Amino acid sequence: MMTPEEMAKKVGAGLLSFPVTHFNDQLDFETKPYQEHIAWLLSHQPAGLFVAGGTGEFFSLTPTEFSAVVRAGVVQTAQQVPVIAGCGYGTAMAKELAQAAEQAGADGILLLPPYLVGAEQSGLAAHVEAVCASTKLGVIMYNRDNAVLDDVTLAGLCDRCPNLVGFKDGVGDIERMTRIYARMGDRLTYIGGLPTAETFALPYLEMGVTTYSSAIFNFLPKFALQFYAAVRKRDHATVFAGLREFVLPYIQIRNRRKGYAVSIVKAGMKAIGRPAGPVRPPLTDLSEAELEDLTKLIAGRS
Repeated sequence: MMTPEEMAKKVGAGLLSFPVTHFNDQLDFETKPYQEHIAWLLSHQPAGLFVAGGTGEFFSLTPTEFSAVVRAGVVQTAQQVPVIAGCGYGTAMAKELAQAAEQAGADGILLLPPYLVGAEQSGLAAHVEAVCASTKLGVIMYNRDNAVLDDVTLAGLCDRCPNLVGFKDGVGDIERMTRIYARMGDRLTYIGGLPTAETFALPYLEMGVTTYSSAIFNFLPKFALQFYAAVRKRDHATVFAGLREFVLPYIQIRNRRKGYAVSIVKAGMKAIGRPAGPVRPPLTDLSEAELEDLTKLIAGRS
């Protein structure tokens, strides 16, 4: 098992991918094509994999399915890169899922927001601390939606939770992010986590966010890696060409319907001839017309 510090160092060193979860037409998890997809992703050398995360439809998985998805990812990855498992819901369930991920062989936890409720900083801190205490795995806090920590709360958690080693930002508040990095420095590994993270990658790099998780990696890994390399080189011309020619038109399709941040990734898989099945309700798949638009956009890039 990787130490939390080893996991954090590895994921901060390159581009991250979070694979979709494969379902058949009856919406059952399909292990073989899922593992085949992970093998294909690994051939393009991501720095780490987020399994059963948001793009992996974590919210739709039963606890039994969650363990199966994590285990399948761990077995296929065979310690080539860190495997970080999604984790969330209320504190008691999040602790159980963290422990299930550890038992399944994961190298870390991506702690998603607790279910639905809004909470004060003290309550959020108690939630994160309880999950960290429940596992030996390194924990990456996903700051977004109803679980947004400030720099003071995060600093206290870092003092109390040695296995809290990562911070993934899904808010886009530049001042908050600047305060967090100024206070914590290299105590944490920082990951970009806004939808279609490529859009924010260049400005976030200046705030110490060395990596991000790319949904596009699922179906255009070469483009995703080339774009990331341009970001790290601060090659503005190449980055903005990629934004204009692909990322921003892709976002226009994504923004047509609620939930398409996940659905469009599976549509991209279908467009390149590597289908992963439908999304589970309450998400909806792209329409045929939208899939056609996406397929035209992808053409020649896969």
